Amino acid sequence: MNKTETFGEFSHSERLARLRLIRTDGIGPILFRNLIERYGSGTAALDALPSLLAKRKRGGSVATKDACERELEAAHRLGARTIFHGEALYPYRLAATGDAPPLLHTLGSHDLISPPASLGIVGARNASINGQKLTRMIAGAMADAAVTVISGLARGIDTAAHAASLEGGTVACVAGGLDVIYPRENTELFHKIAERGLVVSEMPPGTQPQARHFPRRNRIISGLSDGVLVVEAAERSGSLITARFALEQGRDVFAIPGSPLDARARGCNKLIKDGASLVQDAEDIFAELTPIKPDTPVIRIRTTTPTAETLLLPTMAHLKPVATSSTSSATPLYMWMR
Repeated sequence: MNKTETFGEFSHSERLARLRLIRTDGIGPILFRNLIERYGSGTAALDALPSLLAKRKRGGSVATKDACERELEAAHRLGARTIFHGEALYPYRLAATGDAPPLLHTLGSHDLISPPASLGIVGARNASINGQKLTRMIAGAMADAAVTVISGLARGIDTAAHAASLEGGTVACVAGGLDVIYPRENTELFHKIAERGLVVSEMPPGTQPQARHFPRRNRIISGLSDGVLVVEAAERSGSLITARFALEQGRDVFAIPGSPLDARARGCNKLIKDGASLVQDAEDIFAELTPIKPDTPVIRIRTTTPTAETLLLPTMAHLKPVATSSTSSATPLYMWMR
């Protein structure tokens, strides 16, 4: 594989090949990783892709060079840096997950992308006053202790976590493109994070966030974190999706308990019943948070239905994934990653 020795980056042609690969319909992070492992580079995998796509019943076409050049140029115009999986700057915590994004568009301080310690904080958008207050207290304590706070820039708990940790370092993982601020009410906060923290997205600039993008965003939050704290979450909350990702990625999971009469507490209470660490203050987190090491082995994903790997690459059956935590009997969240 071609890498430039100066910056630890792939050559432009290799980056473009990898971008075309992941932007091709039907190629998700897991299949992308397997193609790279099988063919040795993005360029070689891209050369083999047309014949592989031809074997599928619904076919498909490879993403065009012009479209991918435009994406890289658009990110550059925003002042963003595009980091590919396998390059020196790619966050090692995220790289150790089996469904790591093949690339990240990033805006801000790259010192925060692989900090010594990090904590994801997620929770209800319609957060209570006390929930927001406790979030600010914990996030502020993390920032004071040089623990980078990772969240999703949503209303409520996410907003409180970012605002309280802004001076110490915070990372916002967004579901749309870097130039599409959502929600709009967090425009000022977005710009402050871009100036003093870091904003991260795997989506092309200009992408409007849709419902299916948020689970993808959530696994980046947990993947960049040593542990995830859930503050107020309903039983069917997106925050619980983040907690499931954290468990499957081998992260610590923390939750703040609440009244059984408050629907916003039921998700957290269930997490605690299922084994998450009960948290009342920042000291509870400091006592148990275990930083991920740079040499952590990749956690493979096991799914229960045929994936694109088995449908498109039958000869890759020798790649045996490592079983991950069994947290639910529901359809695996990774089905969209095929």
